[in-house]
Formats: sequence, structure tokens, C-alpha cells
Amino acid sequence: MTTDTRPLAGKVALVAGGTRGGGRGIAVELGAAGATVYVTGRSSTGGRSDLDRPETIEQTAEKVTAAGGLGIPARTDHSRPDEVRALVDKIAAEQDGRLDILVNSVWGGDPLTDWERPLWEQDLETGLRLLRQAVETHVITSRFALPLMVARKSGLVVEVTDGNTARYRGTFFYDLAKSAVIRLAVAQAAELKPHSVAAVAITPGFLRSEALLEHFGVIEANWRDGAAQDPNFAHSETPAYLGRAVAALAADLDIMAKTGRALATWGLYEEYGFTDADGSQPDFAAHWAKNLQEQYGPLGDPL
Repeated sequence: MTTDTRPLAGKVALVAGGTRGGGRGIAVELGAAGATVYVTGRSSTGGRSDLDRPETIEQTAEKVTAAGGLGIPARTDHSRPDEVRALVDKIAAEQDGRLDILVNSVWGGDPLTDWERPLWEQDLETGLRLLRQAVETHVITSRFALPLMVARKSGLVVEVTDGNTARYRGTFFYDLAKSAVIRLAVAQAAELKPHSVAAVAITPGFLRSEALLEHFGVIEANWRDGAAQDPNFAHSETPAYLGRAVAALAADLDIMAKTGRALATWGLYEEYGFTDADGSQPDFAAHWAKNLQEQYGPLGDPL
């Protein structure tokens, strides 16, 4: 890994779904490494998405710039091909056709996920909507963004998912969405390899997102208090940890050696040496093996 504190200076990134959570963490850390980052999503100062959360793309873009990069907010509904095409045209026009990093982090499926019932008892339209939101958006975005990378014969596509194994993820549509995103990375890697463009999937461990902090009734300053409700929360990680993993991958001159793989923060920190925001190095796989494997079985082998 390069020791340059701004290894991504001059690079252009698009973080689709950068409003909050892992997407925000990735955008900010790409900025900290020097990149120009287009931050997209549906929640902006002009109005909230149907998730009705307060975070906005403008806030993320400001954090990118404050970290040392250049954040550019661009409100985009990634389920609408016309809007994505216009976004990519904007990037091409403003950056002389350059796009070095594409992060597909669109999700928004939490309120659509039914954790209680099996497939045959779930609402079909809700489940299909989850797939459209969490999978089709990635496909649409890659369809229009990849030609910029192929033309330059360099770049990295990052598909953000949950888990890097074939392990069942607790409920049908959620499992299908997160598994499909890994397959998107595999398929893109195969088609992009002749053009020297890499594609990987990546998962955080127990991600301490804004919504999860709210769920436990804590803020980042006292987040450890949430462990009283769930001891596993003590082993959670901030979105910055995921962001630093992606920034390290983007700066890796030998990234093609990893193309097509499903990666995780808990493996990458050992290779690249990055830390979480507080200087720690959470390893959720190690926590799982020690504390959860007996009850839930092995986490599974990486894909």
C-alpha cells in the first residue's frame, strides 16, 4: 500500500448511495485520500426521499471537502435510467471523460425487509420493490458509468453488500439482494478484465450507521452504551472503517489481483493496516468465530 497521504489526488469517484451509512463513510474517506467525489442519492436539501431521514447528499459532499477532497452533490434516483445517464454525462463533461472509481452503495431496503415471515407469506410487491431498489439500481448505474472506465482502460468498481459468503442472511428477499450484489461484482469483473478495470464486492462488519445509533438510543460519542442492549454492538465499526478499506483498494496499484472477489473490512485491515476512526481495528469475523459460531454456525468461507 502506498504511504502517500493523498494517494487518490486527481482521481474521480462516483459514490451512488452516498447519503448516509456506508456510502457516506466511503465518500468521505475517498475525499480524505484526495479524490473528487460525486455524491448521489435521493435525499437532498431540496427534499427527503421516501425513507424520510435527515441526512442529505449535500452534507456528505461537505464532509468530503472538509476531509481534503472535493465533494460534489448530484441528486439522482438510480432506479431511473434517464437520471443516471444525465449524471454520467455531467461527470464526463466536467471531468474530461474521467471516472476512476464507481461505488454502488444504493440500498434503502431496511423498511422493505420482512425479517419475520418466509417467502410464501411475504408481500410480493414489497419484496420485488426491494430487489429493484437494491439490485437494479446497481445494474443501471454500472451500465452508464462503465464506458468511461473502459475508454480509459483503468478503474475500480465497488459493490457494497452484506457478508462475503454464501451463508443465508436471515430472510428471502434480503438474502437474494445481498447475494446478487456479490454476483454483480463477479460478472462485471469477468467482462471488465480485458479492459484492465477491476470489480469487487465488499462488506463491513457490524456497521454503526446513523440509523443503528438511533436504534440503540445512542450517538457516536457514547455508542458503547448500546452494548448493554446487544453485546455484539461492542464489536461494531464506523462507516469510516469501510471507507478506509475502499480507499485502500482504490489506491492499490495491483488491484487487478483482487478483481472478482468478495472482500471484507475484517480481512483488508490486516493487509492494508488502516484503522477505524478511534484507532481500533474491529474484526467481526473473529468475534463471530469466538462468540456466535456455536449458536449460528460458521460465518462461511469467502466467495
